[in-house]
Amino acid sequence: MYRAICVLLIAAFATLLASASEADIELPEVDPLEYPSGEIITAGSSTVFPLSERMAERWTDEGGVAPSIASIGSGAGFERFCVEGETDISNASRAIKDSERESCKAIGRDAIEFRVGTDALAVTVSVANDFVSDVSLEELALIFSSAETWSDVRAEWPAEEIQRFIPGTDSGTFDYFVEEVFDEDEEPILSAKPQLSEDDNVLVQGITGSPNAIGFFGYAYYVENQDALNILSIEGIEPNEQTTDDGSYPLARPLYIYSDAGVMAEKPQVAAFINFYLSNVNDEVIDVGYFPASASALNAAKRAFRDAMSEK
Repeated sequence: MYRAICVLLIAAFATLLASASEADIELPEVDPLEYPSGEIITAGSSTVFPLSERMAERWTDEGGVAPSIASIGSGAGFERFCVEGETDISNASRAIKDSERESCKAIGRDAIEFRVGTDALAVTVSVANDFVSDVSLEELALIFSSAETWSDVRAEWPAEEIQRFIPGTDSGTFDYFVEEVFDEDEEPILSAKPQLSEDDNVLVQGITGSPNAIGFFGYAYYVENQDALNILSIEGIEPNEQTTDDGSYPLARPLYIYSDAGVMAEKPQVAAFINFYLSNVNDEVIDVGYFPASASALNAAKRAFRDAMSEK
């Protein structure tokens, strides 16, 4: 009896510690009015762009200097941040590569990762498409590679040419899709001669232009255009907050921003903006069209920020 009570008490204490460790970490409050000048330069992922744009609008509305945000793709964003050293913050829909970290180090930067949300990569067709609603990962690979017509994928689908619209090769969305669907081999999807664009709005226009078109991009662009688009389930799983949070949706992925402790020390407005971003992102992320990062992931981002600030 005594042993059983002890076991229960130990289990309860462990549960309490676990829940306490997931309690939200609070960063110091930041008043944007205290930072009315000084540049904040960001560039990178078109997927993260709507979220960073929203956070920048909120920052500016509260009196801060307006950040510059360029939507150029994750790879091009890391190029500007790690090679050219032109930006203060790099937006990314994939984790930084080892080679990119090395490029950062070569110019005296150490890229610090901040998780800011979760995306369900949206595979979409026009609302005029009345035959596709769910595909397997194997079918998805066929659609974006060797299949020429829809009937090549399923016999009951029409014998109409598949029109493909995908993000450009500098995009983290492209990298992620190739990694998950083609095991990092980009040759099959590029051999299918899809129409590529770094501008997700161009992809939306292409997909909505034909019932035989298909494409993919960040979930926020589906939300913004859901009156004209249908989103597909993958392996029978619909993308939503629950399936992205528990990882059951096969194309759920993290969203990041990156910076450097030296940059934040030299530019207090950049550090303040990142503090503001991490403190308020969960108030905006769902409305933008994405999903919150887990409590542990957001806490890890806040700890990384605190550690970076204590280094300088």
